[in-house]
Amino acid sequence: MIRVFNHYLHRRTLLQIFFDLGLIVFAVVGIVLLKVDGPALAVPLATTHGLSLAACMFVINSASGFYQPSHNRSLNQSVARAVLALLLALPLAYGIFSFLPSSVNGQEAIKLAAMTLVAAVMVHRVYAAHASSKSKAGTQILIFGSGAVASLVGQTLKGADPHANIVGYFPGPNEEHAEVPLAQVLNDQASLIDTAIKHGVDEIVVALSERRGGSMPLRQLLDCKINGIRVVDIATYFEKTLGQIKVSHVNAGWLIFGDGFNQGAFRTFGKRVFDVLCSLLMIVMTAPLMLITAIAIRLESRGPVLYRQERVGLNNTTFNVIKFRSMRTDAEKDGKPRWAAANDDRVTRIGNFIRKVRIDELPQLFNVLKGEMSLVGPRPERPYFVDELTREIPYYAVRHSVKPGVTGWAQVRYQYGSTMEDSIEKLQYDLYYVKNHTLFLDLVVMFETVAVVLTGKGAR
Repeated sequence: MIRVFNHYLHRRTLLQIFFDLGLIVFAVVGIVLLKVDGPALAVPLATTHGLSLAACMFVINSASGFYQPSHNRSLNQSVARAVLALLLALPLAYGIFSFLPSSVNGQEAIKLAAMTLVAAVMVHRVYAAHASSKSKAGTQILIFGSGAVASLVGQTLKGADPHANIVGYFPGPNEEHAEVPLAQVLNDQASLIDTAIKHGVDEIVVALSERRGGSMPLRQLLDCKINGIRVVDIATYFEKTLGQIKVSHVNAGWLIFGDGFNQGAFRTFGKRVFDVLCSLLMIVMTAPLMLITAIAIRLESRGPVLYRQERVGLNNTTFNVIKFRSMRTDAEKDGKPRWAAANDDRVTRIGNFIRKVRIDELPQLFNVLKGEMSLVGPRPERPYFVDELTREIPYYAVRHSVKPGVTGWAQVRYQYGSTMEDSIEKLQYDLYYVKNHTLFLDLVVMFETVAVVLTGKGAR
């Protein structure tokens, strides 16, 4: 994993992005050089058009989910995504090279070559996604511990990163009963550093069930780090591997003395400018869609088109969130707040569709303009549930240190849920966002939101 602007990315993901962008730029340069006489004209044209096409392909591939882990995605699903991406990419490639100067010969051939290049990139992206999932090469990880915590780390790692290889579990000093597969316990009486070197370990995850009373061999761990082996505690491991902060394995000291939670004036100003510009653009682009939605809601059932509900925002202040009405007007006729659930019988037919593709959230762009919300942040919750969740879940109030968002890290990383357990899972993603949020992470969330809408996955 590599940390880019406070956000952890797989090294393989960065290589995929650079490969695609580099291939497009260099191929376009070669194509144009063959058709344009004189490098003085050819190089600037090739560079500007190549970079434009590369940028468009990056956005399309990101929004299609091709730079996300693919081990849980079938080949048919990847092909379907590639077809949808090509429906956008091919016209864009043709359009970009339609702006070549009239003095350039063979413009149609250049356009055809650019479209062929785009198709080749998409085919390679589908192939690479599934070829890499079968690759056995990856990070060699030693889990320091053999108890329940170590078992949890091992299970999580296998599900989250198919390229990581667990070489084994090294028992802690006070761990007598292993709760991991005995065949993977490394008990050859060697020291931690000798065992790590013997097995070619790249990273050690400290996952001891008991960390008091001398159970943490700091000298041995330091020796491992001096020898170039990464050593991470369990909270950091979950943060970088899963993109979440596990409330069950973190303490206030780790949050206080670690990095992150940067809420400076520059970041606040930059985020506000980004929110205003993007929300204005999105309102203009989606105005026809919002008009059609309003008409459809009015035709299906009586009642207001828009729905306003009190939510908790920045610093626990309340505001009225605006959404397209997706439920019957008597959804809470008894006056008691209820969790929204998947397949909720209170949802209308139009409401079911607009919720699935997130159209019901579009009026919240006006909340963004008013400064009550941001485009990206933890989803705002109702005061009734906030009081309950704050009492039950540690660190829940931390999510209110930033503005709530129209979309968020939890929404693109976790499926739909409406229980206390779901709230805990989503909070752990929200904590990751609050700790590490930057403009870069906001862009990542927005790209992944497009992929969630296209595939119908994710949470609300």
